[in-house]
Amino acid sequence: MSILVNKKSKILVQGFTGSEGTFHATQMIEYGTDVVGGVTPGKGGQKHLDKPVFNTVADCVKNSGADVSIIFVPPAFAADAIMESAEAGVRLVVCITEGIPVQDMVKVKNFLKSTNARLVGPNCPGVITADECKVGIMPGFVFKKGRIGIVSKSGTLTYEAADQVAKAGLGISTAVGIGGDPIIGTTTKEAVELFMNDADTDAIVMIGEIGGGMEAEAAYWIKESGNKKPVVGFIAGQTAPPGRRMGHAGAIVGGADDTAAAKMRIMTECGIHVVQSPADIGKRMKEIIK
Repeated sequence: MSILVNKKSKILVQGFTGSEGTFHATQMIEYGTDVVGGVTPGKGGQKHLDKPVFNTVADCVKNSGADVSIIFVPPAFAADAIMESAEAGVRLVVCITEGIPVQDMVKVKNFLKSTNARLVGPNCPGVITADECKVGIMPGFVFKKGRIGIVSKSGTLTYEAADQVAKAGLGISTAVGIGGDPIIGTTTKEAVELFMNDADTDAIVMIGEIGGGMEAEAAYWIKESGNKKPVVGFIAGQTAPPGRRMGHAGAIVGGADDTAAAKMRIMTECGIHVVQSPADIGKRMKEIIK
């Protein structure tokens, strides 16, 4: 079954009829994902990509049974879109949108505490369970079916890790791109915990970057839980100068433990197999689980 999504997941697309929503919904449908409809306010009752369009998430959930939403909504409206899905009873909300104001995300995080919804993102590539369900913008062909889970702050490194794992003769159970913003929904630790408890995942690739403390939090949890499954780790930004943001809004070194070197040291001390380059992820994983 893997984690978060599978072939039984029913997906709704917020911002369905826009250019981004249309393009990626088409890709998701071609991958075999069960996209049951979409939401574009004012266009309810229409058809798009041969799927029904609704004015609200609540209408879509009621009429289609959707339990997962993916959001392609401009930054100014994305926080409301997340909260609308959560309020409508959607269990998993995947927000692709980049550039959501931090204050908006503070409100979202607080609101989600009163719901049963899990948020992945924002500013992320999404979630994919190989050969079953793609809820995101990742190139599906890269993800070969297998038993290695991936959790990553970086979209492109998610794809690179999947490719390296495939080239090593292994495959992916589920890959989760959590996003690199300062405030996100699902953390590295939370994703790792899901993989640790997943019967279809034998090992985990954990990709982080400079800034914040999520990788250290996950590493300490892995050690405390007994290192039940092997983890290969990589930290991006090893050459980044202190105080300069690199790529993601959350990728800025604010303290001694925020540097790549410090995170790699903590991860190693906690029993994680740290590699210096993403090109070594697949090779190291194969060495570990052979």
